[in-house]
Amino acid sequence: MQTHEIRERFTNHFVNAGHTAVPSAPLVLDDPNLLFVNAGMVPFKPYFLGQQTPPFPSGTATSIQKCVRTLDIDEVGITTRHNTFFQMAGNFSFGQYFKEGAITHAWTLLTDSLEDGGFGLDPELLWVTVYENDDEAADIWHEKIGVPRERIQRLGMADNYWSMGVPGPCGPCSEIYYDRGPAYGKEGGPIADDNRYMEIWNLVFMENERGEGTGKDNFEILGDLPKKNIDTGLGVERVACILQGVDNVYETDLLRPVIDAAEKAAGATYEDPAADRADDIRFRVIADHSRTAMMLILDGVSPSNEGRGYILRRLLRRIVRSARLLGATGPTMEGFITTIMDTMEPSFPEIARNRQRIVHTAVAEEKTFLKTLASGTTLFESAATELKAQGAGTVPGARAFELHDTYGFPIDLTLEMAHEAGLEVDMDGFNRAMAEQKARAKADNRAKKHGHTDLSVYREFVDHHPTEFFGYEELSGQARVLGLVAGGKLVTEAHAGDEVEVILDATPMYAESGGQLGDRGRLSASGGTSLDVTDVQKVGKKVWLHKARVAQGALSVGDTVTAAVDPAWRHGARQAHSATHLIHAALRQILGPDAVQAGSMNRPGYLRFDYTFSDHLSAEKLHEIEMVTNAAVDDDLEVNTIETTLDNALDMGAMALFGENYGDVVRVVEIGGPFSRELCGGTHVSHSSQIGPVSVISESSVGSGARRIEAYSGLDAFKFMSKETALVGGVAAELKAPTSEVPERIRALSARLKEAEKRVSELKRAQLAQQTAGLIEKAETVGATRFLHADLGAGVGGGELRTAATTARDKFGSDPAVIFFTARDPEAGKMPFLIAATKAAVDNGLRAGDLVKVVSEYVAGRGGGKPDMAQGSGSHLAGLDRAVAALRDHIAGS
Repeated sequence: MQTHEIRERFTNHFVNAGHTAVPSAPLVLDDPNLLFVNAGMVPFKPYFLGQQTPPFPSGTATSIQKCVRTLDIDEVGITTRHNTFFQMAGNFSFGQYFKEGAITHAWTLLTDSLEDGGFGLDPELLWVTVYENDDEAADIWHEKIGVPRERIQRLGMADNYWSMGVPGPCGPCSEIYYDRGPAYGKEGGPIADDNRYMEIWNLVFMENERGEGTGKDNFEILGDLPKKNIDTGLGVERVACILQGVDNVYETDLLRPVIDAAEKAAGATYEDPAADRADDIRFRVIADHSRTAMMLILDGVSPSNEGRGYILRRLLRRIVRSARLLGATGPTMEGFITTIMDTMEPSFPEIARNRQRIVHTAVAEEKTFLKTLASGTTLFESAATELKAQGAGTVPGARAFELHDTYGFPIDLTLEMAHEAGLEVDMDGFNRAMAEQKARAKADNRAKKHGHTDLSVYREFVDHHPTEFFGYEELSGQARVLGLVAGGKLVTEAHAGDEVEVILDATPMYAESGGQLGDRGRLSASGGTSLDVTDVQKVGKKVWLHKARVAQGALSVGDTVTAAVDPAWRHGARQAHSATHLIHAALRQILGPDAVQAGSMNRPGYLRFDYTFSDHLSAEKLHEIEMVTNAAVDDDLEVNTIETTLDNALDMGAMALFGENYGDVVRVVEIGGPFSRELCGGTHVSHSSQIGPVSVISESSVGSGARRIEAYSGLDAFKFMSKETALVGGVAAELKAPTSEVPERIRALSARLKEAEKRVSELKRAQLAQQTAGLIEKAETVGATRFLHADLGAGVGGGELRTAATTARDKFGSDPAVIFFTARDPEAGKMPFLIAATKAAVDNGLRAGDLVKVVSEYVAGRGGGKPDMAQGSGSHLAGLDRAVAALRDHIAGS
C-alpha cells in the first residue's frame, strides 16, 4: 500500500465518522515557542486551551500534519526509525468523545479489513501502553476492545505523558505498538524491546495544562483544561513500513528512491539497512534531509545563518557532505531534490507549482557550500603545514571546531584530511567546544521561549462577534464599541491618557497583514471624546484590535463612535503596497520565475521586498527593474480585485505567499491583468498611475539565496530623487563640471587620491624602517633574550606595525629576541600593539600569541596570532608601563 493511500484511508475513516478534514498547516507558524510545527496538535492549540471555539460543526477534526523535529540532527541516520520530517495523522475531539471514543476509533481503523477501509492489521500483533495510574484506559483496552491484560503495559511520565515540551496543553497517553516478530528483537512487549515492537499511534487524553520545566517529566501541572479533549498522532511513515513489508522508514516508497539516486551519484552501495556502517548512515542522512529540506523550502524557508534558515542550511550542507564522503565528486543536489519531489507530490500536489523554485534554492546552497569546502580545505592545509613545522601531531580541538563553526567545514572532512596528512584530531577538545556551543544555544533558546499568549480574553469576540471590515470602500463610518481591553483584561471604560485596545463591530481601518502595516486614524464619540489609533492588529484572524490612546473624554463599552482612517496614511499605504506588486512583477519579468517573494513590509511612502535569488543584482539590472516598474505606473494600468476559490486563483496564475494558509475564498489583486496577479488582502490604488514615481534605493543580501529591495513610492520617491539631484548638482558645481561628467571626474580624483596614498604609505614605511634600525641598539637583555619595546606613535596602522616588527626581527638574526611595538593614540583611546618573536625565542617557549595575552591583561585588550607574530589592541593606555614590566618578567622566567 503506497503512502498516499494510507493517508487517504486515514482521512476517509474519520470523515465518515463525522470529523471535519482540516488541511495541514504550514511548517512555520506564528508561535514564539516553536521553530517549526512539531506535532499534529499544534494548529489546534487555541481550541485545547479554550482560547477559541473550534470552528468544526461536530466539535471533532482530522488532519495529516506536516511536522519537523530537529533537536538531534546529528543523530539522524544512526537509527532507522526517526526522521526530521514526518507526517502526523491525527484525530481530535474538543470536549466531545474522550478515552473510549479515541481507543475505539483507532482500533477499528487499524484492524478493519482493507475491503472495509481499514489497514487490515492482525489484532494479535498489537500491544498497548498506558500511563502508570490510568486504570480507566487499561480497562477500556481490555474490557471494551478485548486486548489481553498481558499485552497492556504501564509506563511512567517520561514515556506515557505527552506535552509539546513547552507550556501548553498536555495529558496522559496510550500508545499502540505493532509486533514485527522475533527477527527484530526479544519478546516481552514495548517495555522489553521498542525496536521489535514499533510504536505506530499515540492517543493523548488532553486534559491538563503544563507550566515551565525541562525534559519530559520535569514540569508542573497547572490544572485542568476547560474540557477533556483528544489529540492523537499516527506515524504515517511507520505504518507504511508495516503495510509495505519493509524493515524501516528508509525502505518505504517515499525515501528508498532517494537512496537509489545517491547510490548512482556516489558509485557506492547501501548494504545493510539495519547496520550502523558509516556509509549506510550517510545514505540515510541524504534521504531524510532531502525530504525535510524540500518541504521547508516549499513552505517558504530560505537558507540563512540564523533561526529556521540556519536549520535548512545545515540540512542541505549535511546532504552535500554525506554525498562527498560516499564518493560523489560533482553536484548532486538537483537529483536528490527532484527525486524526493516525485515521491511526495501525490500527497502534496502544491509541489508541482513550486518545483523550479525549490530546486533553485537547494542547488544555490550546494554551490555556496562547495566553495566553502574549497576554502576550508585551503585553511586546513595551512593549519596542517603549521602544525608539522612545530613538530605537533594533533590538530587542537579548538582549531577543528573553528573550522567547523566559523567556516562551515565539516568535522568528518577534517578527520579524513588529518588522517591523510598523518595527523590526529583532538576530538575530546572538539566535543567540549561543541557541547559548550550547544549549551549556549539551549540557554538562548530557553530565554527566547515564552508561554503561550493568553488570548482567552478575546474568545467571546472571535467566536461570536467577528469584525466587519468595510475599509476597501470607505475611510470612515459608524461603529459600536463591543469591548475594551487594557493590561490584558477586559474593562468597561477608558479615560483620557489611557492606553486601550478597542474592539468594534465594524471598521474601515486595515489591520496589519500581508506585509502592510495597520492603519492610523481616530475614533470619535459624543461629548468630545476622541482616541488616537496608532496601530490595528488582528486576533484569531477575525477580530480587529484598535490600539489607541484616549486623547480626551471617556469611552465605554456600548458607545457609538465614528471610526476614521487617516486619509494621508491610507493614500501612502495604497501607493506603497501597489508598488510592491509592481516591483515583484518587474523582478520576475527580468530575473525569471526563480525570483519569488519571501516576505515584504510596506508603509506610506516606503516598501521593503524580500525575494528568493542567489545572485547580487548589478546596477544595470536594478535600473532596469526600476524602469519596468515606472513604465507600469506610466501605463495607468487598471487595478481589479476578484474574489474566488483558491484553486481558481492558482489556475489564473495568481502568486501565493509560500507557507500561508488561505481560506475557501481568496482575494486576487490584478494590476494590468496578467502583468501582476497576486493573492492579497491589502489596500491598493485603483490605477497604477496613482502610485506616483517609484525609486529603488538599495538592494542587499538577507541570507544565502535571499535578497532584499528597498524603495520609496509617491511623494517620498519624489523627495528622494530631488535630494539626489541636488546632491549631484552640488558635486558638479564643486568640480566645475556638467553633471554628465561627474562620474568620470570622481573616478579620476579617486585614482589620483589612491596614487597619493600609495606614495605616502611608501614614505611612511621607509621612515619606519629607518626608525626601526635605530631602535635595535636600545634593545635590552632579559635573561638570555633580547627584548625591545618602542611606541611608534598614533597613526601607525596594523600593516605598518607588522612591517616594522618584521624588519626588527630580521635584524636580530639567530638570537632569541622579542619585539613589542605599540602605537598609542590618546585621542581615540586606543592602542594597537604587535609582538614578534625570533625562531630562537619561539624554540625557548616564548610564543607571540601567549605574550599578547600577558599584555592584554594590563591594557584591557584582546588579540592573538601565530607563535612568531601576534597582534592585538587595548583601550587602557595607562596600563602600558605595567604591561611592559609584566612582559619583561615573563621573558625572564622562561
